[in-house]
Amino acid sequence: MPHANLIGKPGEGLRIGLGAIAPSRVAIAAQSIGIAERAFQLGLEYASVRKAFGQSIAQFQNSRFVLADCRTELDQAWLLMLRAAHLLDQGVPIRSEASMAKLAGSETCGRVVDRMLQLHGGNGYSREYEIERLYRDARVMRIFEGTSEIQREVIARDLAV
Repeated sequence: MPHANLIGKPGEGLRIGLGAIAPSRVAIAAQSIGIAERAFQLGLEYASVRKAFGQSIAQFQNSRFVLADCRTELDQAWLLMLRAAHLLDQGVPIRSEASMAKLAGSETCGRVVDRMLQLHGGNGYSREYEIERLYRDARVMRIFEGTSEIQREVIARDLAV
């Protein structure tokens, strides 16, 4: 390998590579939240126009509770991601914070997209609806940059449990 292609000094590759993990986990958290926000928007729109028993499905208490829970979870994940990003900008080590943001973002994404697909009923499984693609996109978020189980392990280790 030409010396010009070297990043850092010889022997520092692992340290440099590991240093990129936390920022990347924050980015995956943000991407997960973006996917979930779009799914939420689609679910909200669909629930307001889809009729059942003479009214929009958004008028049913169960639908309203699902939407309320999703909005709450999205805001929780967003705040964890913002905290991690803020600390990253400050130059603070964010190993746990990045893992918490990634875990919350990706798990929330999975739950929100799943619930919004459910609101779409059978239509949600059809490629004619954007929610179907978001459902597939959401699943990989729990794998990129370390699985949810790895994130939990990182968090637990930093708790000295």
